[in-house]
Formats: sequence, C-alpha cells, structure tokens
Amino acid sequence: MASTLCCVIVVILVNFATSHARIPTTLDGPFTPVTVPFDQSLRGKAVDLPDTDPRVRRRVKGFEPEQISVALSASFDSAWISWITGEFQIGYNIKPLNPKTVSSVVRYGTLRYPLRRKVMGYSLVYNQLYPFEGLQNYTSGIIHHVRLTGLKPSTRYYYRCGDPTIGAMSNIYSFRTMPVSGPRSYPRKIGIIGDLGLTYNSTTTIDHLISNKPDLVLLVGDVTYANQYLTNGTGSDCYSCSFPQTPIHETYQPRWDYWGRFMQNLVSKVPMMVIEGNHEIEEQAEKKNFVAYSSRFAFPSNESGSASTFYYSFNAGGIHFIMLGAYAAYNKSADQYKWLERDLAKVDRSITPWLIAAWHPPWYSSYKAHYREVECMRQEMEELLYSYGVDIVFNGHVHAYERSNRVYNYTLDPCGPVHIMVGDGGNREKMAIEHADAPGKCPEPSTTPDTFMGGFCATNFTFGPAAGKFCWDRQPDFSALRESSFGHGILEVKNDTWALWTWYRNQDSRDNAGDQIYIVRTPDMCPTLSAVTKLWSAAR
Repeated sequence: MASTLCCVIVVILVNFATSHARIPTTLDGPFTPVTVPFDQSLRGKAVDLPDTDPRVRRRVKGFEPEQISVALSASFDSAWISWITGEFQIGYNIKPLNPKTVSSVVRYGTLRYPLRRKVMGYSLVYNQLYPFEGLQNYTSGIIHHVRLTGLKPSTRYYYRCGDPTIGAMSNIYSFRTMPVSGPRSYPRKIGIIGDLGLTYNSTTTIDHLISNKPDLVLLVGDVTYANQYLTNGTGSDCYSCSFPQTPIHETYQPRWDYWGRFMQNLVSKVPMMVIEGNHEIEEQAEKKNFVAYSSRFAFPSNESGSASTFYYSFNAGGIHFIMLGAYAAYNKSADQYKWLERDLAKVDRSITPWLIAAWHPPWYSSYKAHYREVECMRQEMEELLYSYGVDIVFNGHVHAYERSNRVYNYTLDPCGPVHIMVGDGGNREKMAIEHADAPGKCPEPSTTPDTFMGGFCATNFTFGPAAGKFCWDRQPDFSALRESSFGHGILEVKNDTWALWTWYRNQDSRDNAGDQIYIVRTPDMCPTLSAVTKLWSAAR
C-alpha cells in the first residue's frame, strides 16, 4: 500500500513539474536544431469531406444568407461582413445570377435587440470559365460585402445580414472588435493556420482552434484545394500525377462553397484574415486567375493604401500586420514593394510595437518540398523587412511545422525575425516528410523555382557552413524545430516586448502543446529604421 501511494505521489509530482516547466524564450537562443521523428501512423489520413457531409450541405432556402464571415478593416473602428445568397451553378449552360436583384444589408448594434444601425454594401458574381470542350463552367451565388464603420474597440457587436425586402435575413450573429491600438492593448489569442483544405484532418484542426477561443484568425494561404479536382468533381491527392493531360489546370469550384459552409461556425463570429496561396491561382479563360479568392473574401486593401487583394495591412491592438503577396510582382520597382515601403514608414512602434508579416511560401524551410522556391522574393524584400524590425513572419505552403531561430540572410541574427511555418492545416496533399539535408534528398537547383512566379535566384550558398552547396548536410542552424504533423498555432501577445507562441498537434489532446516559446522583442538592442528616422526628425 505504501509503495503504491509513493508511486502515485511521484507521478503527480512529475506531472506537476512537467506542466509547470519553464517555457523557453528567444533570449535563450539560438537553439540547437531539433527534428521530431515522424509518426508513420499519421500518413494517409487526409481525406476530403464528400459533398454529402451535412457540414457542407446547403441549409438555407431561396436567397437567405449562407457562408457568413467577418473580416477586419485596417483599424478597430471598422469591419467587413460577407455572405452569399442564391445557388451556384455548374455545367455547360450556366446563367449567372444578377447581383442587383438582391440587396446587401447589415443591421447591427451593441444590443441583440434592437439592431438600430443599418448599412448597405455591394455585391458581385464571379465565373470560372474554361474554353475547352467537355469542361464544365461555374457561376457563383451572389457574394455580398458590407463594411461596418464607427465601431468601438473591444466591443461585442450583434448583426444580421441579408435583404429584408424579400424576407431573406440571417439569424443574429456577433463578433468582438479589436482593441484600440496601443502598447498595452492586444487581442487575447490569435489563431494561425495554413494550407487548410477540407479534409477530416482540416475539421480536427478547426475544432481544436475553436476550442482555444481565438479573437482573430490568420489563414496564410491555400484555402480550399478546389484545384485538386476536375470540373466533373473527380479529385486526386496529386493533380499532376492523376490528370497530366488536361488542357488547363481545372478546378471544381463548388468546393469553395462547401468550405464556406463548414467554416461559417467559426468565421461568422471570429474575424479571419486571408492571404493568397498557390492553390488560389485557378487559371481560367483569358488567363484570369485568383478570381474566387479575390471575389469571396473582403480585404482592407483600400483602407491600407493597397490597390490589390494580394497585399494589405491592418492593426489589431498593438500589432501591425503586413500581409504580402508572393504571387504578385514583388521586385523593388513593383507596386507591392513601393506600397510596402510606404506602409512600413507609417508604422509608429510606440503605438503598435509588434510588427508581424505573413505570406504563403516560406523563405526559411529545411524541407525538400518547395525548397528555396521563393528565393527571388527573399532577395528583393528581406532587407527592407529587416531594416524595419519585423518581429515574426508566418508562412505555410510546406505541409509541416517549422520554427526558426532569429535569422537574416541565412545567418543567425539576434535582430532578425522568427519565421514560423504552419502549412500543416490538414489538406489532402498530405504532409511533407522529407528534409533537403537528408542524404540524397537535396533538390536539383533548376527544379526549385515556382513556374507561376518565374525567376531563378537560388544558387549554391557562398558563405556559412553550407558554403559551396545548394543544401545543408545537416539540419540548418536557422531551423530550431521541425515536425511533420497537422495542427494550428496560437499567438498571445502579453505586452510590448513579450509574446507566447504555442503550436498544437491534431493528434494530441487540445491543451497539450507540441511547441511553445516566448518570443521576446529587444528594441533597445535592435533599433529599427522607423525608430532611427523618428529620432533623426526629432533632432532636427
């Protein structure tokens, strides 16, 4: 009896010590690279939800709203409500709906009853057209976007959307606005996901994310994976393997509608900000692309001085987020680069101390998949982001998790950002498991560029431990931790210098962290260009 009691006490003490173990900080780094062994039992489970699943079926009638979502504007006092009315069509003889036949109305207020304020927005319909015999065309339902203004910070707003003149209004939903921008004002939790798709793994990712009760969600590209399908609804884990002879890369656009229905439970209540990935390219007739992405989501592009849905910025309390487009021109003479220069120059770190950037494909990844694919973008933009002191970079694209040490130009640098890759949302292409530094796994350099982006900039390293080579022969120094598992991340900014990052694996219990670290800003040690400019201006 005594020995049993002793064992129980030991177990309790061990569990207590484990749960209260000190969380590391970036001040403890740089860390020795760690690779978590791949769990073979996790491979092969990324199966898409069928169109018969009740979570993706249409549950409204007539022109009642569905696929309802909330997005932020550039600051706390404004937000976007989006939804779809009417049914999509897919076939050979489609007839687009007329957006003018249904109004875009939102009634909202700080009380559930009555909803005193009313605002109208705009609507559109998009088509996905293929000029090839045998391919089916698609036309969407009517997509509505309405911007709410005059909102108070950190306040719950209730809303209904639809067209009251035809009795087609939604139920009442609610969302909470962001805190006012300031060094002591932050959203409590920010969910970070990437490469989501609509598989049973994706649903686990979202279920776990919802259980963490985020105030804001970032989706860093690759949304629905509708382009894993032919227009007749036949899908594959590998499009190019299964359908090598198609005259154009087809898509099955109803997957966007299925995804919007599934996600409504989260995004009708929690603002979600999206940036494009390669799976949103979706080329169609007249070489149009990114049409579904640009049509279905609301973006604070105009509010942040951008002329594109591919890049924009916004504030969430004391954080300034910059969402960049890897699939739009990014060279120093391009509109995006010039916009980025203007946006960064306006950031006041005394008001928004944290500067966080996100785009889809990573600059720093040690996996074989997409290895050094966007080296041209890194060479064009990294110096600018570094000079303004970007604190964290979020990416997806590679279907695994990887967190870097602070890095700049492939060199460990205490003033460089932490790069976090969360391309592990659960899509049907499954996980990336091979590392470029493993024997025989280093890609041939000429195969690495993305054909859509063009350009070839990735050559052998000219300095550091990998000098003269295209790949490292061990896990790179910049890679602090890598693991091939599906999951999501939560960022909790605590104050103007400390933020807690936690990554959760789908296979674990919902409160068991797969990775956790405090990311600590050191502005005194790492002066930024904006700070130097302000000091110089003050001295004059």
